[in-house]
Amino acid sequence: MPEVKFYDSIDDSFLKFAVIVAKCKDKWVLSKHKERNTYEIPGGHRDAGEDIITTAKRELFEETGADDYALTPICVYSVTGKNNVIDNDTETFGMLYFAEIKSFDKLPDFEMEKVFLFDELPTQLTYPLIQPRLVAKVNSVMFGR
Repeated sequence: MPEVKFYDSIDDSFLKFAVIVAKCKDKWVLSKHKERNTYEIPGGHRDAGEDIITTAKRELFEETGADDYALTPICVYSVTGKNNVIDNDTETFGMLYFAEIKSFDKLPDFEMEKVFLFDELPTQLTYPLIQPRLVAKVNSVMFGR
């Protein structure tokens, strides 16, 4: 079972990905991948030479089509343990953000099939042992819940 930890900061060179927990009109924003029947929080790996905020903005647009939003950094997090993303027990680090999306453009034709807005987080998540922990952290920091 993967372990998720939260940190205030870490050296930028350790950040491998950005994940963006997002809401629009008080609904959770998740995407459905073309090859899976589960829902995903927007996010992805950092490209070479890219700063982590640029990664977050790029991934949010590529996976939701969001074109007008406010982006807030929440914290650094790590995942340790085997799961469907990591195949070893190395601790990997990412930056967690919250986005309040005001509007969407057309969803780019990449890996995501469709964007969904949910009142409650669905149970059919691609990373069910990780994503709820990230949402809980955002809820705690942004909404005091």
